Amino acid sequence: MIRLTGAEWIREHVLHLRFSDGAAVNVELKDELDGPVFEPLRDIEVFKTFCEHPELHTMVWPNGVDFAPEFLHNRVTVTA
Repeated sequence: MIRLTGAEWIREHVLHLRFSDGAAVNVELKDELDGPVFEPLRDIEVFKTFCEHPELHTMVWPNGVDFAPEFLHNRVTVTA
């Protein structure tokens, strides 16, 4: 089971993520922000308010949005 072990905002909708298997990737999430629940995250200031959830082992936002760690782990990385 993959778990998120660290997350940092890089720029715009790009995050640097670290995982329990040692992987460290930069992930672009802009194209994943479809639908009403994701709408607030299009605002960069809101996007930056994520935190690491200690039980879900992924990142979450104040409005309850989260991405499964497996989904994030398998995302195509972007260059820094």
